Amino acid sequence: MTRSLEFIFDYGSPNAYMVHRVLPAFLARTGAGMVARPCLLGGIFKASNNKSPIVQYADIPAKLAYERLEMRRFAMRHGLSKFRMNPHFPVNTLLIMRGAIAAQELGALPAYSEAMFAGMWEQCLNLSDPEIVATTVAAAGIDASALLARTAAPEIKAALAANTEAAVARGVFGIPTFFVGNEMFFGKERLGQVEEALAGT
Repeated sequence: MTRSLEFIFDYGSPNAYMVHRVLPAFLARTGAGMVARPCLLGGIFKASNNKSPIVQYADIPAKLAYERLEMRRFAMRHGLSKFRMNPHFPVNTLLIMRGAIAAQELGALPAYSEAMFAGMWEQCLNLSDPEIVATTVAAAGIDASALLARTAAPEIKAALAANTEAAVARGVFGIPTFFVGNEMFFGKERLGQVEEALAGT
């Protein structure tokens, strides 16, 4: 039986972007399936009493510098030459994460995720701006009016909140997080461990 990887993500995480870029080759190599689970990183931080590295390590410049070095190393190793730190970071992702739930409902999540991750971390767009989001969604071939209208629906809001609460209840404190069965793995650096878990080793 093919094992499945669950990917907990928010478009506002640069590390989630990097994972998004390497996952196709990873899944092809492992033969694993994947369930993408949109969650709100801000909600995860609040519920788990966690903070983003830029806040948490604000008084530890050497730690922040190392975080940036590690990201550069990962990008170089995997040929992620289009990656750029977004000058609008941190971006309020509530709208676009509700959009992910709506896109999932419409069967358009892969195209939507590609547009959001590329828009955030390659084109450096301010994706907290609804007009920019609409333009980006339309460019991906998705009906922007229909999708953005759905983001205001109570059931879409509730679904994102439920995803986020369920993730925290399982022990999630940051993004990217992966699950193989009930086993949790945090961070892009754990993909080797994820591969071992998928292989059953």
